[in-house]
Amino acid sequence: MSKAGARQVPELVYLSRMSEQPTALPAPLAELAWRELLFQHTDGLGDAFRHGTVSAYCGFDPTADSLHIGSLVPIMGLVHLQRAGHRPIALVGGGTGMIGDPSGRSSERSLLDLPTIEANAEGIRAQLARFLDFDKVGGAKLLNNVEWLGKLPLMEFLRDTGKHFSVNYMLAKDSVKSRLDDGISFTEFSYMLLQAHDFLELHKREGVTLQIGGSDQWGNITAGLELIRRSTGGTAHAMTMPLVTNANGSKFGKSEGGAVWLDAARTSPYKFYQYWMGADDRDVSKFLRYFTLLSLDEISALDIAVREHPERRAAQRALAADVTARVHGAAAATVAAEVSTLLFGKGDAAALSAEALNALREEIPFVTHRETAETGNALDVLQWVTDLGLAPSRGAAKRLLAQGGLSVNGVKLSEFANSVTREQLLRGQYALIRKGARDYGLVALPA
Repeated sequence: MSKAGARQVPELVYLSRMSEQPTALPAPLAELAWRELLFQHTDGLGDAFRHGTVSAYCGFDPTADSLHIGSLVPIMGLVHLQRAGHRPIALVGGGTGMIGDPSGRSSERSLLDLPTIEANAEGIRAQLARFLDFDKVGGAKLLNNVEWLGKLPLMEFLRDTGKHFSVNYMLAKDSVKSRLDDGISFTEFSYMLLQAHDFLELHKREGVTLQIGGSDQWGNITAGLELIRRSTGGTAHAMTMPLVTNANGSKFGKSEGGAVWLDAARTSPYKFYQYWMGADDRDVSKFLRYFTLLSLDEISALDIAVREHPERRAAQRALAADVTARVHGAAAATVAAEVSTLLFGKGDAAALSAEALNALREEIPFVTHRETAETGNALDVLQWVTDLGLAPSRGAAKRLLAQGGLSVNGVKLSEFANSVTREQLLRGQYALIRKGARDYGLVALPA
């Protein structure tokens, strides 16, 4: 190893997000700054944006067949880059995904086989296409690093990449240093060099001069800058965005059912919508800046609404509608809003669309009854209540009726009026049962 390759590599100079006023920054840095999405960046990045089109990339780890909402911050970073006329590249880590990034983890990741990673990468590609324009000339580009890492000979990698980094330099990085007490395998220890190699490869192939990521990726990204400088003499930049935290101390991106995914099969559009509706008043302004494209004036008006009329949750509704529409489409967002309004805002059951009724079947207890459930034209509500699990027995259901605790399709029942007719069914088929204020069940009869 040469003397130059063995010495400690110095950290690059960087600027904090507060080092310049947003008005003094070029697009897209100015946009990211007022949205509070700019955490740190290398010195000179502003000049790079001023002097021409910048090709920038962000990597996405294919450990599952879907991204979760924690990935939305770097995705929105790429969105703002493209809106400002620059060129985003989304890199799916089909190769690095076989190794696993140690950043932010206290233990080794489970290693996935190549077919699983390739299937996961396909799912991620479809989700990124909802945010980035891959079709226009000079638009966004989607790549998979297995294309080059999968063919990379070990000796070549050690000679051309490994020689530029001392072990001391790598041990000083937070992603490695935080794991030293518990132990880190050589496999994960090498991840930093593989990510640096990606940056160099994209620099050569696509003219990429900027990598973006979360603030926990600073060490990995700056390693790539050094590799480019040492290998080609070229200049490249790093930009990171903040890690998202919730004001109440809970973990961002987690619901009672676990992670909140971008895939509708993992997290339904209604549950996705409801996650954003549940945003704390202290967080909703930040989330509007991070995850929507609403203007500063629009967000400022919603900030006022939170202060003056928090009970109306106007900001949460705007947030939920915007993000759900972007991830799942406008139609799914409209249906999710219908279901949410019904279950939490005492909406009109009779006004529910057929799509909203279909969505409800997946979100609340649901049963199907045959025509034999009828006595003449009177439908047996008590049987429905017990079949839905809203009461343990017909006797308990009768007591609920006597207490005024049951309604069907928005109409309260009583022990003297304890049935409905087919004409009262929603769309001639559905009965929406409500027990008390919040417990619902849905019954379907043949149309």
